[in-house]
Amino acid sequence: MKVVFPGFPGSDKPKHFGCRMAFGPDGKLYLTLGERGEGKRAQDLMDLNGKTLRLNEDGTLPSDNPFAGRKDARPEIFSYGNRNSQGMAVQPGTGYIVQTEHGPSWNDAPGGGDEVNIIVAGGNYGWPLVHHRDNREGMIAPLLEYTPAVAPAGAMFYTGDTFPQWKNDFFLATLVGRKLVRVKFRDQEPVEQEFLLEDRFGRLRDVAQGIDGAIYVITSDTDAYGPGRKEGDRLLRLVPSR
Repeated sequence: MKVVFPGFPGSDKPKHFGCRMAFGPDGKLYLTLGERGEGKRAQDLMDLNGKTLRLNEDGTLPSDNPFAGRKDARPEIFSYGNRNSQGMAVQPGTGYIVQTEHGPSWNDAPGGGDEVNIIVAGGNYGWPLVHHRDNREGMIAPLLEYTPAVAPAGAMFYTGDTFPQWKNDFFLATLVGRKLVRVKFRDQEPVEQEFLLEDRFGRLRDVAQGIDGAIYVITSDTDAYGPGRKEGDRLLRLVPSR
């Protein structure tokens, strides 16, 4: 066992952890850290929170990271201005890294601003300077934005043969939205959306493709707040109807 990333000072606020990891087509390890409820950290290039990091698989630093060699930035950083990215997947064919990100509010007006983003080297995704559909020069606007909030969580691209009509489509689980969202891309452009399992199984935490080509979704109701909380989570298996 080897520690490849020792962590970074967090916060006394118990939220916005980020926490997703994925290997890119370049063999590098990408990981997300939330800004821990302290928005200004996302724009601070000497702070790893509110960022996507890029490491070699052994934890060393790639020499071609966008801020490598700069004294005013941490060399681990790949992207910044990220609030709380809880889903990440690599698009087949293109190698684009696609993330889901929580917006600044669940319930308060204008509750929402949840995002789907393509993450690029050195990209600034705006938080907390811009959010929802706002944008500013030098910052990257989201591909998709959700208001009211859906609280997007785990994500994947489907590459199996069990659902041939969904080949290479992007799926994201949602907590507040209580649905599985399917997005069809044309290169970098989302061209179609469909909502699945809506309000049938409660909060959905993550989605993954099984070796059998089925789609697996895990629920997340035991950490829910308020009325309607269910005791016990479930693992769902989606297969074509016969």
